[in-house]
Amino acid sequence: MVTYYEIYCRAGLRVMNPLTGILRRKARVSCPMPKNEQVTAVQPAVLKWARESLGLTIVDVAQKLKKSPDIIQSWETGRSFPSYSQLEKLAYDIYKRPIALFFFPKPPEERTHRSEFRTLPDEELENLSSDTHLHIRKAHAYQLSLMEAFDERNPSDDKIWKRLELTPGKSIQRQAQMIREFLGITLEEQSSWSKPEIALKKWREKIEAKGVFIFKESFKQKEISGFCLSHNEFPVIYLNNSTTSTRQIFSLLHELAHLLFQVNGITKEDDDYIKNLPAKEKKLEQFCNAIAAEILIPESDFLKRCANIEGSLESLPDSFYSEIAQAYSVSREVILRKFFEYGKVTPKFYKQKSSEWSAQMKKRGGGNWYSTHASYLSSTFTREVFRKYERRVYSDTKAAELLGIHPKNLEGLEAKLLTGASN
Repeated sequence: MVTYYEIYCRAGLRVMNPLTGILRRKARVSCPMPKNEQVTAVQPAVLKWARESLGLTIVDVAQKLKKSPDIIQSWETGRSFPSYSQLEKLAYDIYKRPIALFFFPKPPEERTHRSEFRTLPDEELENLSSDTHLHIRKAHAYQLSLMEAFDERNPSDDKIWKRLELTPGKSIQRQAQMIREFLGITLEEQSSWSKPEIALKKWREKIEAKGVFIFKESFKQKEISGFCLSHNEFPVIYLNNSTTSTRQIFSLLHELAHLLFQVNGITKEDDDYIKNLPAKEKKLEQFCNAIAAEILIPESDFLKRCANIEGSLESLPDSFYSEIAQAYSVSREVILRKFFEYGKVTPKFYKQKSSEWSAQMKKRGGGNWYSTHASYLSSTFTREVFRKYERRVYSDTKAAELLGIHPKNLEGLEAKLLTGASN
């Protein structure tokens, strides 16, 4: 059955990047009717669907448009209609959808988050912000771009999700070691990474080499760590760059575990939500957490390192946790969590120190745009787009569309990619 999903998803990637202005100007020039005249061809059901698909209320939209909620409701029930200029603002500024979508006879078929993600309780899915909805939609758009760029075939000859299979009932230690060996990362190499930013880059490179495409972006909904989209050829992991590098590493490995189960996943930094999941999903999330932790900090090595500790762990200075964390290129919180799981520290102490350290590690903003955007994109994907651009398979407009940037930024982004700026 043919659906409109691919049409608006790909167009949606464009309206979420700097090309928005170009698209809107073109729309204004070609508009066949006066700007203030009601657009009666707009479908009320599509207006309502577009709002609800972003988790927005009628009041939310009214506030963004500076209109009465009654007006928004009247548009969604067909009692009145927006003007073309109002429809433009709805489409491009609020719903981030191509304007043609609102003239469809009915809402396009689209995956719902409730059917797509089973690793968050329903109430958590209902509380996803519009920004998080947009990131999920953008990840789907990237998957379409990946299919196009690679002619629907993953370039990796060693796809990790086709070679490895996880089983909850089997040894976590053995399965984590199996993943480590497949990625080719030894403890010696890991301990040589001097900074978390380097560690993140290395883990990412190794996982991308095994066929998984990793994107990042800063989420407004800070508590979301990231998510993944399973796919037979183009699985995607999407990380929240607003979190620290150490948190991103753990999230990366947690989402990799989801992909090895062939499921989509979305996770929060605070894992208290797990206790509200149904039994099957709860077991899966606990297992993914355990696998990620074991990959990062193999239990046998950790126990050796901590064998001679004397006295109460809660009386030791923060530097004690920092030293162990540095050996694995992880956060102090990950080390503290290991001790908590072994029953060496109380829940109260764990919560207190986790909150304290989290406050200390808030990321700073700013930085070079090209370096930042290079780090947001999958390096495997970006290199392929630029390869086809250099061979003139893609025009500058086409290459920019796939990468979600303005054509004028192609040259600068390519330069940063060549210098290895992404992480």
